[in-house]
Order: sequence, then structure tokens, then C-alpha cells
Amino acid sequence: MANNKLIVANWKMNKGLVQSQQFADEMKLYLEKHKVIEADIVLCPPFTSLDAVNKKITGTQIKLGAQNMYFETIGAYTGEISPGMLKSCGCEYVILGHSERRQYFNETNAVVNKKVLIALDEGLKPIVCIGENLQEHEDKLTESVIDEQITACLLHVSEEGIANVTIAYEPVWAIGTGKNATAHQAESVHNFLRKKIKKMYNEEVSKNIKIIYGGSVTPENAKELFTPQTINGGLIGGASLEAEKFIKIINASNIK
Repeated sequence: MANNKLIVANWKMNKGLVQSQQFADEMKLYLEKHKVIEADIVLCPPFTSLDAVNKKITGTQIKLGAQNMYFETIGAYTGEISPGMLKSCGCEYVILGHSERRQYFNETNAVVNKKVLIALDEGLKPIVCIGENLQEHEDKLTESVIDEQITACLLHVSEEGIANVTIAYEPVWAIGTGKNATAHQAESVHNFLRKKIKKMYNEEVSKNIKIIYGGSVTPENAKELFTPQTINGGLIGGASLEAEKFIKIINASNIK
């Protein structure tokens, strides 16, 4: 199982150019002071800040990611961003299928799957988001919803391809609500996901794939959430908007 925790900052529709650069500067200063940070750090700014943030973090251990992309490489798709455009800005990762994309922009599992496949083809590492809503959670449908989502979103993803995929379990009822799954609840779903991946691929893939948790992660609950071995990090929303809070979460992930 992967050792370093993967800590991903999803800024959503926040931070203009200057704010993005200031945040990157704060992160660089922190990393210069703490030479050995055993965590994989990814910043996912808005599209408009990708290039500027990339220039700031070049030469550090911080990686760049995008919050979304389209499933075509070029063409008449006004307002959309292609995988190649992301790579030209220095992106290594891309978040796909976030619950807000599903909720507000009607993205289906089939659409997410198309994006996953083209991201892999174009050399990007998809962070594939899955999770149940409050009603499904209360109706104890978590596992069946997760099973359906992961099966559909990873359709036709090869064993070679899955090595570059990260799965983010984000219970929709815990996103931006202040509620979070307990470490036990999150661990239970992550264990289910590993068993599912083992069935779809093999034991080695299920051991090595990074499965991270997203949903109201804070400096206060991060250590508890990251302690289970099967939870490989976090997709951080609101708490990633302040460098100080995000750094505390990174520190909490250094669990050996």
C-alpha cells in the first residue's frame, strides 16, 4: 500500500491570480523550513491560475492539478478546457466527477468515464470522485451506490491505466456541511472499495491504488481520519483555502 499520504487542495471557484500566487508563496516558504515532508501535495487552483501557480511551485515537491476538463482533445467546445491545455500549464493531476460537477452540471458516471479514459490517454492522473448523498446514506445504500459508480467510472480502464488513478471517496452529505464521516465510517467504505478494485483488477492493484477521503476535512479531524492504513490522504475543500490550515492538515498526514 502506498506510504505517503496524498493531500489535494481543491480551491473550487475561489482565489484570483494574486491570491493564488500568495498561497503558493506561503507553501514554498513552509517547505523551505521543513525539508522533509513525507506527503504528496497537489494544488488544484481555478483554470485562470494554473500557469501562475505552476511557475511558483516548479522545483518543489508540490504538484499541480486541475478541477475538471472536457473529454475531447480539440474542437468547437466553447468554454471547455482540454487535457492538452492542462498539461501545457504544468498539470499532472485532474479532479474528475466531483459531486458538485455531478449536482450542478449534471455529469453522469458515463461522462466521468469518458473523461477518465481521455485523461489517461493524454498522460494525466485522474482523481476520480465518488460518494453517496444524504438520502442514500440514511437508506444504507452507500455500498451499492459506490459499487455502481466505481464500476461505471472505471469502465475500460486497463490495469496499466488504473496505476495512475486515485479514487476520492467523498460522501456528498459531508461536503461543505461541517459534517464528516468518522474515521471508522470512512475506513469501512475504503475497505469496501479495495475489495471492489481487487475483484475488478487484482490484489496488487487493490493494495497499491491510492484511495483518499474528502468531506469537511479540517486540521482538527485530519489526524483521526488519516490514521487508518487504508485511507491514503485527503481531498481538501474549504480548509485548503488558507495556507495555515492546509499546512496543519499536511502535518497531520505525517503518520507512521
